[in-house]
Amino acid sequence: MQVRADRVSLEGPHGTLLPPTSLTVQAGELALVHGEPGVGVTAFGLALAGRLKPSTGTVTVNHAADAVGDLRKIVAVVDAPGVSEPDGALALRVVVGEELALAHRPAAKTDVARWLSEHDAAAYADTRFENLEPALRTRLLTELAAEREGVRLLVLDTPDRHTSDVGSWARLAREHAERGLAVVVLTATTPDSALPHPPARIGSADQPEPQRCSPGPETAELSAEGDQE
Repeated sequence: MQVRADRVSLEGPHGTLLPPTSLTVQAGELALVHGEPGVGVTAFGLALAGRLKPSTGTVTVNHAADAVGDLRKIVAVVDAPGVSEPDGALALRVVVGEELALAHRPAAKTDVARWLSEHDAAAYADTRFENLEPALRTRLLTELAAEREGVRLLVLDTPDRHTSDVGSWARLAREHAERGLAVVVLTATTPDSALPHPPARIGSADQPEPQRCSPGPETAELSAEGDQE
């Protein structure tokens, strides 16, 4: 599975939201994307997910030009400000219940309690979401998104706005890429020198390669053939 943004831009009523930006990411890869704080970074994430129609450029899945429907099924945008971030006043159990229901999964009280227990978060069930530690917040929202049926690309929207601890969200992103998902992390406040590898940049078409975290299809096939010999 490959998602490719080719010189995608977005214009708003008061000017440019997103200058032309390109990125290609495949299953098992982790891409970091850096931009100035503001709506442009989130706009790029929503374009990757087929939630915003580009003013110019295209976003394709496996080279298919008409990909909006597929993108909405396979891409999950995690914690986007003003879009998918939970209401901070809600208890964690309520947020989890809403997320499970949106994913068309069982969301009764017992289902929520079971999910929290399975994800080592039962002790925080009644904690206001805004009071969760940033690492726990990002981990739970990412795991909820990753467990949605059909999701193959996770877009973590500026987890660095909650914490200066880069390692907490970088390890999480890598773990999901190691499991075979494509992962894009949008960053805005972390200095380049603190990022684990060179980021793609908002407003650029010439981007570094994403970091491969799990074997690609060809490598996996060769490994399987070797195991059979």
